[in-house]
Amino acid sequence: MKQRSVGSSGLRVSRLGLGTLGWGSGTDGDDAAAQLSAFAEAGGTLVDTSPSYGEGRAQRVLAEVLDDVVPRRELVVSGSAGVTTWAGRYRIDCSRRSLLNQLETTLRELGTDYLDLWQVGAWDEHTPVDEIAATLDYAVTSGKVRYVGARGYLGWQLATAAGSAGVGRIVATQAEYSLLARGVEDELLPAARHHGAGVLAAVPLAGGVLTGKYTSGTPADSRGADDAHAQSIASYLTDSAMGVVDAVVTAASGLATSPLTVAIAWARDRPGVAAAIVGARDLAQLTGILVAEELELPPAIAAALDDVSS
Repeated sequence: MKQRSVGSSGLRVSRLGLGTLGWGSGTDGDDAAAQLSAFAEAGGTLVDTSPSYGEGRAQRVLAEVLDDVVPRRELVVSGSAGVTTWAGRYRIDCSRRSLLNQLETTLRELGTDYLDLWQVGAWDEHTPVDEIAATLDYAVTSGKVRYVGARGYLGWQLATAAGSAGVGRIVATQAEYSLLARGVEDELLPAARHHGAGVLAAVPLAGGVLTGKYTSGTPADSRGADDAHAQSIASYLTDSAMGVVDAVVTAASGLATSPLTVAIAWARDRPGVAAAIVGARDLAQLTGILVAEELELPPAIAAALDDVSS
């Protein structure tokens, strides 16, 4: 798997990242171990986790397989802090106290001395930007993290945080980016480019909608049939979105590959993107995702998808 630099930093990651959002929920420990092994064998290095995923379950499952399946030193582990979940509710607290408490918990649970990338999980209007910047500085200078970033920031928020940064310079910003979610192109991507931050494209399949599985209804075993995710999936199922999905399906047919592969390759190779982060329910699903590494979209097809989704 090809490796890329994250922004203008020295951090290098595989251009496909393994997301762990569903670990501990739809993905058990055995499935997680199989996925991590296959991902690393394919040359993948970037593994994304967070204490907010599954109310902490995902991080605990990663802890079970880390080192036992793949040596820690061979992976680029990305974590976050500032967001907690409980009973389906989100709470944002990016105070120094909260960020460092979550960092210490993450390090202890994963059994590691450091994170390769540590990201502030959300914009917190109640915590001064200078306080967050000082906390990131401490995390880097203490050796507990190697690089820092931010998740879910708008363009002006990233620029504000970058302007306050010291030693803990923001090198990455993680945001939803797909053929059905291109809003980050207006402000976030230009801000990231200006400040030397690489983009980690999350949800590149738009919850699975870009695979074409919802073109004839909602499959019983899909996220759209799950009450916990039905609303978010429904938000993608508009007439215009279905036109984009049809274009992806047509492109996939012409390239003799899957719509999933086309959608991932498009997001992965957008200007400024360091990696596309993808999650899988099981090993079979991950195997299909890893095929995307082999696809380079022809410029004409990439341009056509740009046009139909803009």
